[in-house]
Amino acid sequence: MEDSFIKPIMGVRGLQGFVGSTCPHICTVVNIQELAERHRTEYPGCTPTIVVDAMCCLRYWYTPESWICGGQWREYFSALRDFVAAFTSAGIKLIFFFDGMVEPGKRDEWVKRRLKNNREISKIFHYIKSKREQPGRNMFFIPSGLAIFTRFALKTLGQETFCSLQEADYEVASYGLQHNCLGILGEDTDYLIYDTCPYFSIGDLCLETLETIMLCREKLCESLGLHVADLPLLACLLGNDITPEGMFESFRYKCLSSYASVKENAGKKGNIILAVSDYISRVLHLYQGEKKIEDMLPLGPNKALFYKGVAAYLLPGQKSPWLVQKPKGIVTDKQVENPESKQEIPMCLDPESKQEVPVHTNPESMQEVPMCTDPESNQEASMCTDPESKQEVPMCTDPESKQEVSVYTHPEVKQKLPSETGAEFNSEELMCTHPEVKQEDVMDMEPEIKQVTMVSDSGILKVARMQHVHSESYLVYNIMSTGEIECSNTLEDELDQALPSQAFIYRPVRQRVYSLLLGDWKGGTPSLEVLWLSQEPAAQARRLDTLLACFNLSSSREDLQAVESPLRALCCLLIYIFVQVDTLSLEDLHAFIAQALCLQGKSTSQLMNLQV
Repeated sequence: MEDSFIKPIMGVRGLQGFVGSTCPHICTVVNIQELAERHRTEYPGCTPTIVVDAMCCLRYWYTPESWICGGQWREYFSALRDFVAAFTSAGIKLIFFFDGMVEPGKRDEWVKRRLKNNREISKIFHYIKSKREQPGRNMFFIPSGLAIFTRFALKTLGQETFCSLQEADYEVASYGLQHNCLGILGEDTDYLIYDTCPYFSIGDLCLETLETIMLCREKLCESLGLHVADLPLLACLLGNDITPEGMFESFRYKCLSSYASVKENAGKKGNIILAVSDYISRVLHLYQGEKKIEDMLPLGPNKALFYKGVAAYLLPGQKSPWLVQKPKGIVTDKQVENPESKQEIPMCLDPESKQEVPVHTNPESMQEVPMCTDPESNQEASMCTDPESKQEVPMCTDPESKQEVSVYTHPEVKQKLPSETGAEFNSEELMCTHPEVKQEDVMDMEPEIKQVTMVSDSGILKVARMQHVHSESYLVYNIMSTGEIECSNTLEDELDQALPSQAFIYRPVRQRVYSLLLGDWKGGTPSLEVLWLSQEPAAQARRLDTLLACFNLSSSREDLQAVESPLRALCCLLIYIFVQVDTLSLEDLHAFIAQALCLQGKSTSQLMNLQV
C-alpha cells in the first residue's frame, strides 16, 4: 500500500527560507485557544473551525523512533486522539483534507519528487545494510500506507475528513475562506499566497499550550511593497508547482541585476524575491491597465502556463487584476463543488490539450489476456493490453527502480468473477445524492468542456465520487473517472532482486479490481450497485465471494470462513503474498502472525517501549 500524495514543505520556491531569515516579523507566535475565544466573541453562534492540511501533518503526528519498521498503529492512533482532544477541549472544530489526486499540470513536478524520493530510499537501505542499524530521524521517510490509515483513524475519532478532487491546498484555502474559518493548519507556503483565512504552522505547534506560528500575508506584502492580489503573480514568477523554476530564470536575474537594495543577510534566493517584488511594484504597477501583462513580461510560449498558474490561486468569487483580459488559447479551471459549502472550486485543465485528463483508449485494441486462472472455478482474470506489446501499460515507470508511477486501464476490460445473480436495484432510491461536476467559466476564458469518464453509469459514478470526497474509498473514483492512478514511493530496496516490488506482487489483484470498477457488469461479474449499495442478506456473501476472487482464493472460502472476522483479511493477504513471493520463509510467516496475535493485549505504553 502506498501514499500517493505525501508532500514535504512545498509551494513557492525560496519563500519558506526567505520568511524565516529575512522577514521574521511575518511570523507571529499566537495562542490558538485565545484566537478561538476572540472568534466566538466576534461571531456569536459560530464554532471556531480550523482546516487541517492532513498531508502536511503526517510527520508531526508520526513520532516513533523505530520508523523504519512501521506498524505502530496503536501508538499512532493514540497520538491522533490526543491531537483531536486538545482542540476539542478548546472548543475548536477540525476539518481534515487529504490530497485525492495529482493535477495533470503538476504531474511533471510530482514525478520529479517521486524520483528524488527513490534516491532517498536507496540511501536508507544502504545505511541499514552497511551499519546494521536503523537510520536516525534525519533520514526519516513516512511509512507506507500511513495517509490511508490516517483517514480511517480520524473518521473513527468522529472527525470530518475530505479527500480532494484536486490537490488539497486549493480546497483547503477555499473551505477556509468560504466558512470564515479560524485558520489553516499546515506547512505549505502556498497558503501565504492564497487570499484566505490565517495560516498556522503545524511544525511549530505546541499541543499542550496550542501555541504556534502564524504567518501573515499582509505583513509579507508590506515587506515586499505589494498588494495581496499581487502574490499569485509573484509566486508564478518565482516558480511553483505549476510554473517551473527555470521558466523565468533569466527574468529573475535581470531583476536582480537592476535591484539597488541588495541585502547581505537575505541570501541569493531572498534577494531574488526582493528584486522581483520590487520590479512588480515599481514597473508593473506603473503600467498596469495601460499595457497587457504579456507586453510587460517575457511570457513567450509560456503564456498559457503562466496564466494558468496565476488563475490557480484564485478562490471562488475572486479575480486578479493581472487577468483582466481573456487570454487566448487558455482553458479555464474546471469548477467542482465543495461537498460542504456548495461553492465552486476551480480545477485546472491542460491548456494545450484542452482536456481535463489524458484518457488512453484504443477502440481497435480491446484485447484480453488471461492473467491468472483459478483451478477450481476456471475463472479467468483479464488485463488491458497494448496491441503491440501485450503488456499492461504504465504511464511513468522509473527504469532505475521498482516504482510504478501510474497505471492506465481500459473501459472495455472484462473479467469474469464467481457470483450469484442478484436482484435489480433502483439506484436513484439507494444512492446518496452528491453535487455533480460543473464546467463553468470563472474568468470567461473558454466555453464549457465536457468531462470524459471511464464509466458510463453516471449514477454509480456519483456514488464513487461521494465516497471519494468523504474519504470512504481510496483511488476508486480516480480509476472510474479518468482511468488512471498515481502510485507513489514505498520503502523498498530496489537492489534486492530476491523480493519483487509490491507494485508487481499486487498487479493481478489490481487488474481484477479494475475489471469490477470498469466492466460492464454482465455475466458473472457482480455490479457495483449490488456490491456497494444492496442491503439484501445475500449481498454480504456476494461481497465475500468477490473479495476472494480478487485474491484468487475462491477455493479457500470454507477454510477462511472458519477464521474470525478481524483475522480473515490477514489470512487472505498472507496466503496471497506467500503464493506470489516464493523467497519468503516460514520464519517470515511466523513474524507476520506474531504481530497480529501477540500484541493485542498490550497497552500503548507497553508497545512504545518494545525493543525492535
